[in-house]
Amino acid sequence: MDSGFYAACAGLRAQSQALEVAAHNLANLNTVGYRGQQTSFQSLLALAGSAAGNVLNYTINNFGVLEGSHLDMSAGNLENTGNPLDLGLQGPGFFVVKTDRGTRYTRDGSFRVSRAGQLTTAAGDLVLAEDGKTGIRVPSGPVSISSDGTVSANGAITGRIRLVEFPPDTKLVPEGGALLAAPDSSPRPAKKTSLQQGALESSNVEAIRGTVALIGVQRQAEMMQRVLSMFHSEFNRIAAVDLPHV
Repeated sequence: MDSGFYAACAGLRAQSQALEVAAHNLANLNTVGYRGQQTSFQSLLALAGSAAGNVLNYTINNFGVLEGSHLDMSAGNLENTGNPLDLGLQGPGFFVVKTDRGTRYTRDGSFRVSRAGQLTTAAGDLVLAEDGKTGIRVPSGPVSISSDGTVSANGAITGRIRLVEFPPDTKLVPEGGALLAAPDSSPRPAKKTSLQQGALESSNVEAIRGTVALIGVQRQAEMMQRVLSMFHSEFNRIAAVDLPHV
């Protein structure tokens, strides 16, 4: 019975963690350029020593735990906005921005021009130029941004937006909203990515699928809670009825 109790505890913990991921995805349903997270589970054999060779022990001590989560890298939809500073990405690339925590990467192209005349994100982070160190100055007047990221104002080129891509096995870490962190040596110059001015990429989380996933995980968590309640009731019965006769 102890093994069953611990298995139910492990299951409830795993489903609670998965529930947080599913809720986080739905909360970012309207976040520009957001990449949804997907959970994966694994079996954990809670045994040590020679007991592991027993088939029954394998069965009752094999617990389900959350292995982790990974990003869904599928593209969202490009939606036209008509704003010349809104930039949508086509392909696997990312914008590079300078934050208080260091260099970060994003698909959110809803940019602004700061009071200093530099291109920034909506949060005020500096959008980096092709050299990866400086920003891009945007003078007043009509702005044109080509598909390769070249920025022109009043007929003169003012800079080129840095676009990068990552190898398929790169570990990208979400840091809230559409910001991602990556190992310093992993970015590569973008070769398969282009820009579309006057458009933004929507979140790649589908409302219906995300809601169904949330409900499914919630039901699994409720099931684990009922199992724990059954064990709790049985423990109380043993303590009240059986132990006094020992």
